[in-house]
Amino acid sequence: MKSALFVDFDNVYSGLRQLDPVCADRFARHPAQWMEWLIGSLELPDHTPDGARRRVLVRRCYLNPQAYQRFRPSFNLSGFEIVDCPALTSEGKTSTDIHMVLDIVDLLQHEARYDEFIVFSADADFTPVLRKLRRWDRRTTVLAIGFPSAAYRASADLLIDQDDFVRNALGFDDDAEVRTAPPEPNTSPAEAAEAAFRLMRQAVAESQGPVPLSRLASLILSKVDGMDASSWAGFGSFRALLDSKGLLPLEVCWEGGGSVRDPKRHAASVPAGRQTGVDPDTLANAAADVVKSEVAKARQPIQCGTLANLVIQRHPQLAADWNGKGTFRKFAESLDVRPAVFDWSVSGGSASDPGRVRSMQQPQEDWAEARHIYPAARMVHEVTGVPLLSPAKYRALFGFIEADSVAHPFHLMETGKRVRDLCKAAGTPIGRADINHVLRGLLFRGHSFDDGPNDAAILGRKLVDNVKSLCLREQMVLDQATVAAIESWLGGSPS
Repeated sequence: MKSALFVDFDNVYSGLRQLDPVCADRFARHPAQWMEWLIGSLELPDHTPDGARRRVLVRRCYLNPQAYQRFRPSFNLSGFEIVDCPALTSEGKTSTDIHMVLDIVDLLQHEARYDEFIVFSADADFTPVLRKLRRWDRRTTVLAIGFPSAAYRASADLLIDQDDFVRNALGFDDDAEVRTAPPEPNTSPAEAAEAAFRLMRQAVAESQGPVPLSRLASLILSKVDGMDASSWAGFGSFRALLDSKGLLPLEVCWEGGGSVRDPKRHAASVPAGRQTGVDPDTLANAAADVVKSEVAKARQPIQCGTLANLVIQRHPQLAADWNGKGTFRKFAESLDVRPAVFDWSVSGGSASDPGRVRSMQQPQEDWAEARHIYPAARMVHEVTGVPLLSPAKYRALFGFIEADSVAHPFHLMETGKRVRDLCKAAGTPIGRADINHVLRGLLFRGHSFDDGPNDAAILGRKLVDNVKSLCLREQMVLDQATVAAIESWLGGSPS
């Protein structure tokens, strides 16, 4: 797949710097690192042909040389064309937007026919460009640091999750947590992959005959910390993980489910898939039954990583290559799991029954004293994405953030981990993604945890201001009753 990358350096760098100066510096000084992730590990947009691989033929970085000249060499050494966009006004406004738009439109009609346009910018001004690209049947991938508008998000085929970008592309392991799965261990993808290869070699060495690939995959998932069946340490599939390094001098056979053998000790055997006698359609139907059963029991959307692990536990022969589909996502999309549906707009994907979720979307017990503001809070959540935590949980969260700021210097990822642990210890579990969302909202509102003050009341008022500005940006009408509900919900003021 032919791709073209356009980086609005000022926009991305300034956005990352508001969150964490160290992340911003790594983005600016080590573009080769995140380019390797972009090419080798980032998923492809929807409707990409099977077997396609990303080739970034055009790399353009647009930066203001008056402010960021020091970062020019690192992008130059990483193969980028650098387009200088100096400030043209006394307010520092540059011509980056128009340069990028003109270049995108120019390449849209290029004889090479670029299949994917990758835009690194949170500037909603690019929304019409994304829509134009869609009309021309081109794929669009966007990285937007901060809180991109709903229209901008909806116009992209693939929205890169900023937490995933920081964790995987920039190499910061933020120990992300999935609410429906146990906390992930502090194991980097590279460490998990190394552990997987050691375990496979050990299993083959201890076996009296060829080892089925399904058994190896199941063994890895059960024994290796940080490994799950939907991401496979960033490689996307078990086969891609195995192909990345190989097992020489061991022999790998992929036919009929596959196996691994030591040619010095093991005779070639009938492929595992032929031994089982289970046809692909039967396996697919069985996997679909697992998905439907788990979704029917769940009280909220289930992360696809959790579903993939459950499917592999019950049908290990799928672990090798997901019934020939290669990745769990492609396999999942081939299943008939109605009434459940998959949502790939969230990081890693999730599955839910929309009808059941709607019927259960009533205030939980911790909303008991605030039921009257729940409808307004839910509407604001759907428009802005602000976590739908109860007022009591927000009060507790702000209290824990205040307590952590007294004991430790602020660092987005480390603070998020500590606050999550404080919430758990107090019996008020709050997901890591929700905590990060709140911290980012405060930072983008201009709050400085280093300068303070960081008391819970002030944090609540600043989050209220952030959410109101997001509502106005999305053209949501804020009447007096809605404003009062937001202030009561997030700021702790009486309604």
